[in-house]
Amino acid sequence: MELSRRVRGLKPSSTVAVMNKAKALQAQGVPVLNFSAGEPDFNSPERAKDAAAAALKANQTKYIPAAGDQPTRELLAKIMTERNGIPNCGPDQVVVTSGVKMALYLAYQALFDPPEPGALPQEMLLPVPAWVSFAPMAELAGARIIELPTTAATGFKVTPAQLKAAISPRSRVFMLNSPSNPCSTMYTPDELHALAAVIDEAARTIAPDLCIVSDELYQHIVFGSVPFMSIGSVPSVAERTITINGPGKSFAMTGWRLGWISGSGPFGKQVADAFIKLQGQTTTCVPAFELAGLRVALTECGGELETMRRAFAQRAEVIFDLLRAVPGLQVARPIGAFYVFPDIGAHLGKTSPAGKRLTTPADFAAALLEEKQMAVVPGEDFGGVGRQSIRMSFACGEDQIREGCRRLAEFCAALR
Repeated sequence: MELSRRVRGLKPSSTVAVMNKAKALQAQGVPVLNFSAGEPDFNSPERAKDAAAAALKANQTKYIPAAGDQPTRELLAKIMTERNGIPNCGPDQVVVTSGVKMALYLAYQALFDPPEPGALPQEMLLPVPAWVSFAPMAELAGARIIELPTTAATGFKVTPAQLKAAISPRSRVFMLNSPSNPCSTMYTPDELHALAAVIDEAARTIAPDLCIVSDELYQHIVFGSVPFMSIGSVPSVAERTITINGPGKSFAMTGWRLGWISGSGPFGKQVADAFIKLQGQTTTCVPAFELAGLRVALTECGGELETMRRAFAQRAEVIFDLLRAVPGLQVARPIGAFYVFPDIGAHLGKTSPAGKRLTTPADFAAALLEEKQMAVVPGEDFGGVGRQSIRMSFACGEDQIREGCRRLAEFCAALR
């Protein structure tokens, strides 16, 4: 007896595998420097924790509506309207989910249909490198992934011409992630308007069911000259955009497992209703007491948010300056989120001091962990030029960043 083909074909997460191995070594007393975790090293805001604890004490431990409680949905609708500019977004266009990953999973389940016998599958247009879970989750929903390659030279961004050329009658989702994991680059408002124009034209011609799913989890971790903008605020595509966000990265609330989706007008209501049905048959609802903490984080913890943003901005400069000085590495300047995605292609094909042949980024990462006790994520699963790259998270202190870059430079210099 075997499991389903979809599950059998699902690759394990390279990020999780590296993190687990690094943690196992740390538990054995090995002084591993961990650059694999996409998780802030800060703690959740005290006022948010206090509010959740008070709600827990007040016995807010019962089931709530699958979409989340009304006060939270009203607050999120207000935020998405006023801060993100999403038009016609009310509580009925918002659903609270069990994390951003679940929001994405449910979005794909709501949008993709398995192909009819003999028919080709619907397609997701995915700029790559991309976060490792986008493609597998869409494939589980029956989608075919159409990769749109990007490089550091283009800021890891697709062009309108590139997007237009990739659209077909089977195109269902254009997946957008800005600021980006793993590349930490962003689209400018002008670039987003140009991409929206392509989507709008295609929807009126060859791809009437084409939607945008915009993962904006890193919205508040921005430190370059590019201002953040939600593509769902563009009127021409507002009613074909699902915007996904959450407090995990910006407010250091990853373990709370909270996220939300929002939409615009009748389409947004249709999407929200679909999410309510899907969530009612999966996770049921999020914990009520956590929503008390979420509301406080979003309304009272702007100071903590800015403190963390400034720290990430400083770390971004430190790690960029150190890495671009390492011979053989190519790295783009991070302007959002907390990652760098250096190209290590010049070192592939070499041999490590311990005699390990480095054919792939996975080989490079494994040797770096074994020989220098430094954990990074191999880039293969991110797609595109990730097949010659590694991802490093700078959600850690400056001392660790400096020591890690020193070890990485020493490792690269010793390759033959």
